[in-house]
Amino acid sequence: MKHKAVKVGITGLVLAFAFFGLLYSTMAESTEYYKHVDEVMGQPTDWYGKQLQLHGFVVPGSIGWKKSTMEYRFKVQSQGQIVDAAYTGVMPDTFKDDAEVVLKGVLSQQGFAVHPNGVMAKCPSKYEARIDTKGAATAPRASGTE
Repeated sequence: MKHKAVKVGITGLVLAFAFFGLLYSTMAESTEYYKHVDEVMGQPTDWYGKQLQLHGFVVPGSIGWKKSTMEYRFKVQSQGQIVDAAYTGVMPDTFKDDAEVVLKGVLSQQGFAVHPNGVMAKCPSKYEARIDTKGAATAPRASGTE
């Protein structure tokens, strides 16, 4: 009886180690940090090669693209810090100068390489609360009624 309990205990221990080892290795590979441009560009070498979601605002006049290859180059800033970004693909309709964006990608010495479908842009006028004449916030108006 004691021999059977030892086998069950060892089997359970091996399974638990295998499960947690697999969980750890999977989580370590898919870890993605959410940071603002100023946080990352303060110490950029600390962030090279890591998966990031980078939050900031598109620098006005910095958007350039090649129509034939759909390659975009632009700058994103936050709190006075700026990073160059590169993206290939279709941009969201709301991507424009001064747009608030979150980019998914990897930082390197050449700049921020955005992953496919890694650009999320917010159009502030659609989502900001309106202030009425008495100073109270009201619900935002529906799109297209501005």
